[in-house]
Amino acid sequence: MADRNKMLFVCSQNRWRSLTAEKIYEGFARYQVRSAGTDPRARVRITEGHIGWADWIFVMEKKHLQILKNKYGDLLRDKTVVCLHIPDEYQFMDSELIELLKVQLSGHIELPDSDVM
Repeated sequence: MADRNKMLFVCSQNRWRSLTAEKIYEGFARYQVRSAGTDPRARVRITEGHIGWADWIFVMEKKHLQILKNKYGDLLRDKTVVCLHIPDEYQFMDSELIELLKVQLSGHIELPDSDVM
């Protein structure tokens, strides 16, 4: 289990984009997955613990990256942080969102079989 990649997905509210990413990757043995939001009203609000835990941090928009840099800059130094450039235009588990996540993530991580997702 120790060699599993720990991926953290971040958006604003942790209700649609990051939660969708968590749900589509959580069942694969290669990954440990969590999600969180930057907004005070987020379903799960990001903490220092999330940052410390993650190997990879995927933010949905540049504003999320900036928030993380401002609040957790020192903790991000040894982390791989990637902006996926996915706008807040999708509902939870939206098929277009899932496809966009797969496309944006494909350059960074190995994707599970597409028929499973």
